Amino acid sequence: MTSTSSLPLALIQLEVPPAIVVERIGEQPRWFINALDLQPDDYLIVRPHLGESLPQFDQISGAILSGSWAMVTDHAEWSERSAAWVRAAIDAKLPLLGVCYGHQLMAYALGGKVADNPNGWERGLLPLTCKAAMQRDALLSALPERFSAWLSHRQSVIAPPPQAQVLATSEKDPCQILRYTPQALSVQFHPEFSRHIMSACLSPDVSDSVADADIEGADWARQLLMAFWQQTRPQPSQAQGA
Repeated sequence: MTSTSSLPLALIQLEVPPAIVVERIGEQPRWFINALDLQPDDYLIVRPHLGESLPQFDQISGAILSGSWAMVTDHAEWSERSAAWVRAAIDAKLPLLGVCYGHQLMAYALGGKVADNPNGWERGLLPLTCKAAMQRDALLSALPERFSAWLSHRQSVIAPPPQAQVLATSEKDPCQILRYTPQALSVQFHPEFSRHIMSACLSPDVSDSVADADIEGADWARQLLMAFWQQTRPQPSQAQGA
């Protein structure tokens, strides 16, 4: 993909997967890089859990906050520091996309409640239902009323922040997509996942149950991810200085 901006997209990596997962498929930023076909100048990787400073807003075009094997409710130092950065990024109107842990972290940072989902785990390729308000969302209006996405999580957003709009639900989770501002949203599912990544992330007894599942037709979750990436790119007229 050809970049039209000199500013990179920040891939905020939130902790490291288990060693066996890293051996099979690498770490979280690689999954987004492959899903979006990013070139080296398109992105930078930030690892708060290693003590790295979160980026200055005028140095990036937007940010994706990754999934994690950690729990938001553990309140790790790097997680709390990232939550404070999210609040400042929202004030700065930076384009933000939170994914799984990143979704929960954004909701928590903005006043929502995160806890173990009382309905249990969600794992595998599962159907989502969009709210009518989705059709009025400039970024997401092309999504159909129902589509399937990859999920793997124990904790959920139990109560969204007061200002957030719920745009999609699943059978076990009423907060699958949250819109916070025109620039910021988060999703509980994994738009960067493929069946291969999903299987590699799960224990063998679970991965057997999803081995035969795959997305049929359009991958709407991936299209959402692509739409966000495009949101961080200037329009051609802007790139030409018009």
